[in-house]
Amino acid sequence: MMKLREIFEAYDNHIVPTYTKQPLIFVKGKGSYLWDIHNRRYLDFFPGWGVGNLGHCHPKVMSAVRDQISKLIFIPNNFYHIPQAKLARELDFWTSSRFKVFFCNSGTEANEAAIKFSRRFGKGRYEIISFSNSFHGRTLASLAATGQEKYKSGFEPLPLGFKTVAFNNLEEVKAAVNDKTVAVMLELVQGEGGVNLAQKDFVLALHKLCEEKKLLFIIDEVQTGIGRTGRRFAYEHYGIIPHIITLAKALGGGLPIGAMLVRRDIADILGPGTHASTFGGGPVICKAALAVLTVIQKEKLLKNTQDLGEYLKGCLLKLKEKYPLIKEVRGLGLMIGVELNKNCNFIVDECIKRGLLINCTHENVLRVMPALNITKKQIDQAVSILDEVLFTV
Repeated sequence: MMKLREIFEAYDNHIVPTYTKQPLIFVKGKGSYLWDIHNRRYLDFFPGWGVGNLGHCHPKVMSAVRDQISKLIFIPNNFYHIPQAKLARELDFWTSSRFKVFFCNSGTEANEAAIKFSRRFGKGRYEIISFSNSFHGRTLASLAATGQEKYKSGFEPLPLGFKTVAFNNLEEVKAAVNDKTVAVMLELVQGEGGVNLAQKDFVLALHKLCEEKKLLFIIDEVQTGIGRTGRRFAYEHYGIIPHIITLAKALGGGLPIGAMLVRRDIADILGPGTHASTFGGGPVICKAALAVLTVIQKEKLLKNTQDLGEYLKGCLLKLKEKYPLIKEVRGLGLMIGVELNKNCNFIVDECIKRGLLINCTHENVLRVMPALNITKKQIDQAVSILDEVLFTV
């Protein structure tokens, strides 16, 4: 067992410092709780940027992984294997048999695949329109599509072919479209941008514009997908069918997977040799993802997300009435932002001291995204801690 000092020194001496870290060393997780090296328990209301839709170490996911890892861990994608076939079929069911899938390892890879697909589809058209405060990933093309300059600083020149326009502004989209435009990329709920919701009339008009101009409509569901908003995918709230959906985070139940789903009528544009991912859709991760989708359906977690999302939002709105510090509470399902009129890092730190893990994004927005199987009792516990912290500010 490493000592505390040895753990911190190992990170300092051997790991590239790309993350701002809390001085917490976690050793165990179960459901919505984590335990640190001192055996102190924390209620996790932000499990892995939305990775933990089932919380930590869900028994069905662990069982699926154990079963598969004893049979076949890896097989390259020039061969067939059963877990990938089953997962592809299940995702097809989840999207009402409208899409084919390309498997990769992360959200940024899924968005890179969507960008490459768009250029192949465009046959000379290559420009993609995205939105202010969006976040699409850290690799160069997905970074170029991201509408936040702070992530781009120091990495120029970025790939050409991307335009950023104001979120929820159809006129700016229309003005940006030209004969080189091939696609529009949109998060229906901007996570890293501050939990901002796309307006329904804007999305419907944007969808219509894409159909008229023969543009691909790419919906980035890396954070909103797999039940987070109370539907299987956030686009279902808007009554549209995109051309491409990108997924990652919650799909693997804690293991790394990404997926680009493309409408059937255009999917075969990417033929053999045009794109690949060495580890994409491997047997173990596909078995885990199948377990995730099964649990969400069998445990009726979409209904739980709808009901407890409303309950949690109501609790937070009561805090808004109590504390002028809170400017707005907004969100969809169990993806909720609490906007403050000051920096929220202090709030996060004080919550941690009291055993609650939440997130601060966009400097002044508390991002609250508990597991979809969260309970009312756990929500009450979290809100009580947040209330206590806000009272001290």
